[in-house]
Amino acid sequence: MDAPLIRAPLVFRDDGTPYSPRHDDIYHSAAGALAQARHVFLDGNGLPARWREKPRFTVLETGFGMGVNFLATWAAWRDDPQRPPLLEFMSIEKHPFSAHDLRAAHAAIIDDAAITPLAAALISAWPPLVAGVHRLSFGAGEIMLTLAFGDAGDLLPRLADHGLAADAIYLDGFAPARNPDMWTAGIFASLARIAKGDATFATYTSAGHVKRVLVDNGFDYRKVRGFGGKRAMLVGRRAQSRLVIES
Repeated sequence: MDAPLIRAPLVFRDDGTPYSPRHDDIYHSAAGALAQARHVFLDGNGLPARWREKPRFTVLETGFGMGVNFLATWAAWRDDPQRPPLLEFMSIEKHPFSAHDLRAAHAAIIDDAAITPLAAALISAWPPLVAGVHRLSFGAGEIMLTLAFGDAGDLLPRLADHGLAADAIYLDGFAPARNPDMWTAGIFASLARIAKGDATFATYTSAGHVKRVLVDNGFDYRKVRGFGGKRAMLVGRRAQSRLVIES
């Protein structure tokens, strides 16, 4: 039987940044949640350009948090006239927020009026905090959000076994030093099984351990400019060779 879920508490630092006492880490940079999502995960995966002219596009995220990456991706898809007919977004979260706390978090951190109705729709559809897979549909079914509540180490192998195939991967667990369970060799072995042959990934971290485990599991990476004063982050793709570029 799956262990019962322990929800995330809603805590803010003095500067207004959401904070996780469990991991002693922040959910996003003080420079802005939406701006971080767009720089790190959309730009880092070459979106929206990479999803154009595809019948469907699948994103896999490790760490749903407050859902800002999902909302930013949904908004970019909505605003792109060359978008695919279907966007699938799969995200794993071990400690989800309650709907009440998620609403309060969005009120505090979302400052874009174009995102507000999407956030409201997410809250309205928010599932009960029960371990397992919850599928949510938005619009006329063009946006499919699958929330997998539970431990990534358990869930990712199951998703791989069921044939999940990702076009883009958002590596958004808390920092490796704060939440090492999200950055293990086993996690990346499952990601390698899930990634399509042309899949890309992006992450805010540039930790040496993450570089090694990426390469060991068949990914190439590039070190690029980070966000919000962070000097570097990593982007890359499924390896066609063992070429690694530092920039």
